[in-house]
Order: sequence, then C-alpha cells, then structure tokens
Amino acid sequence: FLEGALGQRLFPEWLSIDERPHLVGALGSASFDSDGLATYAKPFVENGELVSYVLGTYSGRKLGLPSTANAGGVHNLFVSHGDEDQAALIRRMGRGLLVTELMGQGVNLVTGDYSRGAAGYWVENGKIQFPVQEVTIAANLRDLFRRIVAVGKDIERRGNLHTGSVLVESMMVAGR
Repeated sequence: FLEGALGQRLFPEWLSIDERPHLVGALGSASFDSDGLATYAKPFVENGELVSYVLGTYSGRKLGLPSTANAGGVHNLFVSHGDEDQAALIRRMGRGLLVTELMGQGVNLVTGDYSRGAAGYWVENGKIQFPVQEVTIAANLRDLFRRIVAVGKDIERRGNLHTGSVLVESMMVAGR
C-alpha cells in the first residue's frame, strides 16, 4: 500500500520516525541485519514525508532499490513527540476510545486496510468513564496516518518501538 509513496507526505508535517540500531542495551539493537549487512541510523519519515522504505536485500531487489539493512525487521524505531502527556491528550480528545490493548492481526499490506480487536476505556468530556472490551477499530492506514493529531511525551518502549501515546482524530469503532 506504500509502493510508490517515497517522497509523499503521509503523516502530519511535524511527525518524524527514525531508526537507531546501535543503542546500548536496547532490545532492538543490532550491528547487522538478517542478511549480514551492517545496520545504520536512518530516518524513515521526516517532517511527515516518507523518505525511506524498510528493505532487506530481497525486497530491495524486487523494488529496484538498495537494501536499508532491515532484513528481519526494524531496530529501535523512534516516533517524534510533542509536549503533552497522556492525561493532556485524553483531555484534548474530549470524547472517544482510549485503546490500551490490541488483539489479532488485521492489516492488509496490499490495501492498507486495518481492523483489529481492541479494549480500553471510553472517554467523555476529557475524562475516563468506563472500561470497554470486545470492540473493533478499523481504518485505512494512509487515512489513519494523516489523522494523527499528537504524539505524547509519555514514551513507552515496547520491544524495538519507542513512542508516546498517539491521538488520532477519528477511527471507526464497532461493538457494544
């Protein structure tokens, strides 16, 4: 779904995503990718623009592009963030779903359609009201990327991903 998107603004212009594969003690650190190529720090998104794909030797060859030393995946991805913590983002959201858990695998890599089970809390007037379970959230990833309003400074490290809470303008939510 991102083929041919290099150089396009897919995210808000304030958002950047970069890879730092040589952080001492970080879970995603690696000197070499699965193809044996030396890894290096690089941006994937700069000021909202997709500047690089995630490529190993095989996928790079298929696209006619050089490897980015990412065979086997990414190494310590960092998403740029703003000055607000999660509580401020919840107040800013006003009304919606605070997702705390995702279930299943629901990404179509050809179309970018995204649909996953979720659980979390319902928010009204910027305050958590009650827990929510067994709902489905859905969107097209290109649309979702453009609808990112803010990324919080409450950085959480999950494996090799380092990001704060993400506030998205709107998504489809289905369930009780």
